[in-house]
Amino acid sequence: MIPQIYLRRGKEESLLRRHPWIFSGAIDHIEAEEESDFAEGALVEVYTRPGEFIAQGHYQVGSIAVRVLSFEREPIDQAWWNGRIAVAHDVRRTLSLTDNPATTCYRLVHGEGDSLPGLVVDIYGTTAVIQCHSAGMYRARQQIAEALRTVYGDRLTAIYDKSSQTLPFKADLGAVDGYLWGNSDHASQIVTENGERFLVNWEKGQKTGFFLDQRENRELVKRYAKGRTVLNTFCYTGGFSVYALSGGAREVCSVDSSERAVALAAENMTLNFGDNAAHTEVAADAVEYLKDIGDKYDLIILDPPAFAKHHKVLGNAMQGYKRLNARALSQIRPGGILFTFSCSQAVSKELFRTTVFSAAAIAGRKVRILHQLTQPADHPINIYHPEGEYLKGLVLYVE
Repeated sequence: MIPQIYLRRGKEESLLRRHPWIFSGAIDHIEAEEESDFAEGALVEVYTRPGEFIAQGHYQVGSIAVRVLSFEREPIDQAWWNGRIAVAHDVRRTLSLTDNPATTCYRLVHGEGDSLPGLVVDIYGTTAVIQCHSAGMYRARQQIAEALRTVYGDRLTAIYDKSSQTLPFKADLGAVDGYLWGNSDHASQIVTENGERFLVNWEKGQKTGFFLDQRENRELVKRYAKGRTVLNTFCYTGGFSVYALSGGAREVCSVDSSERAVALAAENMTLNFGDNAAHTEVAADAVEYLKDIGDKYDLIILDPPAFAKHHKVLGNAMQGYKRLNARALSQIRPGGILFTFSCSQAVSKELFRTTVFSAAAIAGRKVRILHQLTQPADHPINIYHPEGEYLKGLVLYVE
């Protein structure tokens, strides 16, 4: 018997609107033959108080108690996984990503955006990298791998699981990163993105190896870079830097606190432009570096890691964003362009924009908004789950 979760009266309203999360406070009681049947990651059915089936999904310990897989009463078997992965693939085919020699890396599964909450799958050439953010998805990883093989066939040579750092700590699953199928003689591949080339290492890199969500915003940097002196802070592996130089920047400086990151940025510059690229890299804290840059730069990119992982630290995070943007805005050359981002899900578009407005006022500069940016279409937002819109960006012209 699949464990049955019964909701308190009136707590089914968000599910009737097809929101994919059930919070622990909405649960009245759980019925199961054995307590072990509803261990973290177990498949559970959810019922309203009158006993009507409403959804099924993965149970987990914490404030989000169930992540919904389906609002239908259907078996969650191999055929179901094959179907979900096939639909995700069809979306990317529609976006001209699945067979595009100019872009060989993209996100195939984006959690709730693909009705697979707790799962991320990124494609790098012939390797799929899986990252599970829930115990339920981790327990289903072999079925997910099988579905990937079914959908992709011989276009895949390896499937790598990189979930050890993203699973809930308390789940205590003893996860170890490794290949679920196939292997790679090299833990990295050269991939192309809009014709630019990048060396991606999924075993040692951050996230799944590359920040795929900035693809279209990097292309926009390329459009604005001609003849400009560019500063790329929090550069990681130099994605924005490569696009800036490709767009005709006079000079590019990449800054990151990680020495390994700036070394990779330098490698990617050499890969695309040879040994004499007009590029310097600095291993330094970007916030400190921005204290005194003078008026050297007329295109600055601020793409920090998430300052606010959750709402409890939102106040401090917004102060951090304000300070960072004020420093850049006060020193950028007149006629300069600032690309500024927040990837914190807890920060709304409105709050981010208000914070950048405050930074502009502190800097005392005339500022125009040229573009309002978000994540690309292979990071889709489930219309019933607006929280999935995590990436916010502004492109500003500074007089």
